[in-house]
Amino acid sequence: MTNDHPDQRQLPSTGAIQNPLQVSPGNWFEYLVRAQPHHTDYAGIVWHGSYLTWMEEARVECLRSIGIEFADLVALGCDLPVVELSIRYHQPIQMGVSAVVRTRMADMEGVRVNWDYQIQSTDGQELFVTARVALVAVDREKGKIMRQLPPAVKEALVKLATP
Repeated sequence: MTNDHPDQRQLPSTGAIQNPLQVSPGNWFEYLVRAQPHHTDYAGIVWHGSYLTWMEEARVECLRSIGIEFADLVALGCDLPVVELSIRYHQPIQMGVSAVVRTRMADMEGVRVNWDYQIQSTDGQELFVTARVALVAVDREKGKIMRQLPPAVKEALVKLATP
C-alpha cells in the first residue's frame, strides 16, 4: 500500500534502528514470511499482533541458527520472557504479500538481551515495521530474574553481538 496523500508522511523509525540503510547486511538474521488470511483483519490487512508473532519466530530461528534451541533453554531452567517492547508500524502489509523479518541482537546488559527488528519488502524497498524487544533471563523454577545468563547461552549469544 502506498501513501500518495501529500499531508501524510511515513513515521520515523523507532530509536532501535537509527538508520537502517547503514546497517551491515551480515549483522541481520533474515526470516521470510507471507501474510496468510489468518494473519489479517476483514480488510485483508495484517493484524498488528501478527507482526509480534513473526518477530518471535525470527528471534527463535536466529537463536537456533547459533545452536540455541528453545527446548534446551527450558532444560537449563532458563526462560527469556519479553519485558519491554517498542514497535513502530510504518505501513501495512496486505494479504498474500511476502516480507522479510530481519532481526539482530543489539546488545546484552547483564541478563537483559535487546533485539532490533525490521520488517520490510522482499526487495528491501518498503519498510513496514521497526521494533526493539528486551528479554530478561528468568529462573523457571524460582520465577525470579537470574543473576547471570547460563554460560553456554552467554557464549552462544556473543556470536550475535553487533560491532
